[in-house]
Amino acid sequence: MKRRKILNSVLDAFSGLVYAFKTERNMNLHILGAASALAASFYFQVERYELLFVIMAIFLIFITEMLNTSVEAVVDLKTEEYHPLARIAKNVAAGAVLCAALFALIVAYLVFAERVSGLF
Repeated sequence: MKRRKILNSVLDAFSGLVYAFKTERNMNLHILGAASALAASFYFQVERYELLFVIMAIFLIFITEMLNTSVEAVVDLKTEEYHPLARIAKNVAAGAVLCAALFALIVAYLVFAERVSGLF
């Protein structure tokens, strides 16, 4: 019985991932950015610790985007009309995604800027 519950939990989590990737417009941009960052990491043969930061930044963006999606869904479930607290909740969740994106840009700069400038 316990294994079934764990399997169901994993399947539910996977369906949440699929939902986010199918319905969230920005996830396509995040996937493109992640693929580009990973391709650049392998092309430039970055060190393992640098690759770890690149992967961490990618996952941080995915996680915050999915949390943002969750907050928006809960707020929309609670109210269909405008409410200032609903706006705050959505804006703060979106701000978390922005912070993650800024972190990813900083990581990208620190890992790739010198390597890319060496190409020109």
